[in-house]
Amino acid sequence: MSRSPVPSLHGRVVVITRPAGTGASLARRVRAQGGRPLLLPGLSLHAIDDEATRAGLVRALRATAVVFTSPAAVRFAAALAPIPADCAAIGVGQGTARALRRAGVTDPQSPARQDSEGVLALPGLQSLTGRPVALVGAAGGRGLLRETLLARGARLDEVHVYTRGAPRLDRRHIAAVHALPADARLLLSSAEALHNLARSLPPEAWAVLQRAVAVVSSERLAEAARKAGFSRMALARSAGATDLLAAAGGDFTLP
Repeated sequence: MSRSPVPSLHGRVVVITRPAGTGASLARRVRAQGGRPLLLPGLSLHAIDDEATRAGLVRALRATAVVFTSPAAVRFAAALAPIPADCAAIGVGQGTARALRRAGVTDPQSPARQDSEGVLALPGLQSLTGRPVALVGAAGGRGLLRETLLARGARLDEVHVYTRGAPRLDRRHIAAVHALPADARLLLSSAEALHNLARSLPPEAWAVLQRAVAVVSSERLAEAARKAGFSRMALARSAGATDLLAAAGGDFTLP
């Protein structure tokens, strides 16, 4: 598997599958590197706004470790209740850590490896017997985090501050997929987004998308992409934008 970065995306179409309304900054980076972005959301996000969730979040923010699963988790949580500056917050990736700083957290942690495995490798999450730990995000997904934290003895408090759903794709999305060139790159950092696209796109459009090179952020996603019918893949170092675009600029290496 090649992980060698290539600085330019000159002329290459890069399909961005981030949730609806969240892909603009990544699209700007694609253009800055000479690529052509196509926004094809694999998810839609919806806030949960009720008193029970707000009260649960306020309680969870006092835990000895508070893991935020995504920038969206930070955004929706901050809309429900202020996140204390001294919150023992952990972001799954650098983007989540930046969102925490914008929300006022002084010193959020984030692993070098920007995924669940990276979070679980942090020294402060190794011995958790009896310790209160919170997981802030959406229902479903991040099963490895939940299972491992419980297995390590944490008193886990899960707070779902938003929901994920299938995207609403229109004729413009479908026409753009039909027009994809053979060397298009499909950025994938969520198995759920991949499955939603498989269900949401008409069969002919899905068949075109399967011919693209899937740029995956983990071995688990590579396996999901294979099962979904993708035969060409490139493995990024992480789900971070820099690593995804570096892999998108290279040649596919996973047959």
